[in-house]
Amino acid sequence: MKQAVYAIFGILIFYSTLYSTQSIAFSEFKVSEIQLRGLQGIAESTVLNYLPVKVGDSVDEDVSSNAIDTLFKTGFFNDITLKNENTILIVELVERPAIAKIKISGNDEISEDDLTGALKKIGLSEGRIFNRSLLDKVEQELQRQYFSLGKYGVKIQSKILDQERNRIALEIEIDEGQVTRIRKINIIGNSSFSDKVLLGEFNSEAHSEFSTFGSDSQYSKQKLFADIELLRSFYMDRGYLKFSIESTQVSISPDKNDVFVTININEGGKYTVSDVKLAGEFVVAEDELKTFVGLKSGDIFSRRLISESSNKINQRLGVDGYAFANVNPQPEVNEEDKTVSLTFFIDPGKRVYIRRVTFGGNVKTHDEVLRREMRQLEGGWYSTTKLERSKTRLFRTGFFEDVNVETPLVAGHTDMVDVVIHVTERPSGSVQASVGYGQGSGIILSASINQNNFLGTGKQVGAEISNNDVNTVYSFSMTDPYFTVDGISRSFRVYFRKTDAAAASSIAGYNSDVYGGSVGFGFPLSEYRRARIGLGFDDTVYRLSGNPPSLYSNFKESYGDNFKTITVNGSWSFDTRNRVVFADSGFHTVATSDVTLPGGDLQYMKLSLRQQIFWTAIKHWTIHLDGTGAFAHGYGSTESVPFYDYYYAGGAQSVRGFRSNSLGPQDNNDSLGGTKKLVGVAELLFPNPFSKDSNSVRLSAFVDAGNIWGADQKVDIADIRATYGFGFTWMAPIGALKFSWAWPLRTQVGDETERFQFSIGAPF
Repeated sequence: MKQAVYAIFGILIFYSTLYSTQSIAFSEFKVSEIQLRGLQGIAESTVLNYLPVKVGDSVDEDVSSNAIDTLFKTGFFNDITLKNENTILIVELVERPAIAKIKISGNDEISEDDLTGALKKIGLSEGRIFNRSLLDKVEQELQRQYFSLGKYGVKIQSKILDQERNRIALEIEIDEGQVTRIRKINIIGNSSFSDKVLLGEFNSEAHSEFSTFGSDSQYSKQKLFADIELLRSFYMDRGYLKFSIESTQVSISPDKNDVFVTININEGGKYTVSDVKLAGEFVVAEDELKTFVGLKSGDIFSRRLISESSNKINQRLGVDGYAFANVNPQPEVNEEDKTVSLTFFIDPGKRVYIRRVTFGGNVKTHDEVLRREMRQLEGGWYSTTKLERSKTRLFRTGFFEDVNVETPLVAGHTDMVDVVIHVTERPSGSVQASVGYGQGSGIILSASINQNNFLGTGKQVGAEISNNDVNTVYSFSMTDPYFTVDGISRSFRVYFRKTDAAAASSIAGYNSDVYGGSVGFGFPLSEYRRARIGLGFDDTVYRLSGNPPSLYSNFKESYGDNFKTITVNGSWSFDTRNRVVFADSGFHTVATSDVTLPGGDLQYMKLSLRQQIFWTAIKHWTIHLDGTGAFAHGYGSTESVPFYDYYYAGGAQSVRGFRSNSLGPQDNNDSLGGTKKLVGVAELLFPNPFSKDSNSVRLSAFVDAGNIWGADQKVDIADIRATYGFGFTWMAPIGALKFSWAWPLRTQVGDETERFQFSIGAPF
């Protein structure tokens, strides 16, 4: 808006001055002295600098007239008189008033800072000489600007208030009025499509008694132009190659509150594609390039598909280094049978390679941390896929809010570019104390020291103290994602966890104390696949409370209440998501296993598989499918899995709409958990319609399903519980705030449901 205002005011810089002059008739004389009279605010040196007469010059009527014209052109004076008094040149001046104050009111669409800044650029500011003709033009152009915003009822009134010492105060009062509404849109000339179908493509709509505040019935010239282009695209994407807009008329009601829009169109004939060919230089096999063409013989002509085909061919050529390839589709029209023969002319240009990769904006993060994520290397051929993957990998480190990639040409070379990557760093370290709440875990108190990018090296270091009604945790961890240059990671953790299961929603009561530690290594198997293996040690002591379930008592009787275990844990993952938080495309598959080794007090294993799919159906609207299956079983001398390591489901984090941890086997209305788990989610994710901030807020419509089965139960699909509802997630500074409203789809007698659930400070 500021640039538009400056542009409007910039074209107004001219001076149109009406004035009266007086020059006393005199014979030619030689000036012995110059005297200036009547000056109040303008310095004598300024006037003398503009005056084209100096002491010693000869002055006649022509010279005096030229001097008067020159002084008037400065815009400083209302009246100028020249006299000769005994060879002394007397210059009598009546100054124009100076602007003492400018006050602007009533402007909501254009800010006061933008207005005053633009006025200052053309000389209409406090302390400057006032020019009335310039103000008149400003008022006219401001009115035109408001007209372009759809406010035809705008009124602009300027007041000039006299003040002492030849000064004025300028008040510009703006009554913007209401945005003019579209009362009717008429389309004339359409026979192939109804008005309803065509108007459905418009962003603008006619006002009616059912229109809401802020609706699309508000008129805007820019929006109407955009709608006309949408109309043109609608026809040309459906075969109407010769479609044209004949005229557009906009008429305004006498009260300037409504406009009536009439669009005259010529549909032209409908064309089909008779043939599609590729021509030019094929640096990539012609048969492969043909697969990127979305049109074939017999198809309806479509400008959109032609453009998409050209872009896909360009992208494919870019993979092999042809960064500046040109794909030019040329239609050959046959008017007799209404067909179009398409030829895509391919000019790959020179193959381009990378001279240098440089980074900017990384104040704390070492260049090495960024460079090791790069898949586009110096000296290699330019590749669009490698550049895009490099950008994605930089985002996925979590160290940067924004990553911008530029590829400027190297001066003097047509086949060489530099890669310039500018990042915006996130705060990588924090010392936090936070309070949260989770249904099922109660009030959460935590304090932590975390460095996700320790000293700019990319290492993650953290120490945490967390306390809630169920768990108390003390831990220290460290992860080096590049323990070796090949991308092998190393992590270790030591911790103590105290659990009061009775405080958890629906879970049968016991208490446990666990301390231990673990170390693990991750290995890249490919660009998208990774494996991890680790070794951990746990020392667990538990105590039963109240009247424990027989399952718990039997386990204690068979195995005791104190266990030392050594666990080998491993995982395999396949991850093509474009982001970790709020992903909207890609797959994420994770298979995990935890096996306690012989020699410990217990031998059992836990296996799980999780599959996530993100697919953007429409722009910013994403389908999310998420399924998890898990299984636990004892082996060797241990016939059953310890009950404190069972699976649970239900609640804000798993099968929303059911009380936390309430699904599965029960004992006296307390959940026992189980050794088998199936949970699935189907969601439609969409952005907040009231905000453009899609990076921190996301809404969803979901269906959740799942259940838990005990060791002596078989998995039965008939036992699956299901709900449907709506969710809201906000990535707040303290963590993810998740809210859900759910209604039961499939329940059984005795199930505990909760329509509204939320968690604050819980992980996303």
